[in-house]
Amino acid sequence: MLRILLHYLLPLLLPFLVYLAYVALTRGRAAGWLDDAPWLHLAAAGVVLMAASLLTWGLMSGAPTDQVYIPPRFEDGQVVPSTTVEP
Repeated sequence: MLRILLHYLLPLLLPFLVYLAYVALTRGRAAGWLDDAPWLHLAAAGVVLMAASLLTWGLMSGAPTDQVYIPPRFEDGQVVPSTTVEP
């Protein structure tokens, strides 16, 4: 659950949260400040941040590339978990 929050929701919502904090600090509680918000730009920035987060996580995690992955399999009626071995 924490991974979902960190890799999907936080980067997607971060531009909106920063914008809301900026507006709250500069304008206060002025009426109509949500009407002129740059929603499309904030959503695009959130999608870019989420994509960068997922790309970074995908490239930085996982098994080393010099090992061979053996997927889970059945042996004698038991499920043997996946492993990695040296080639």
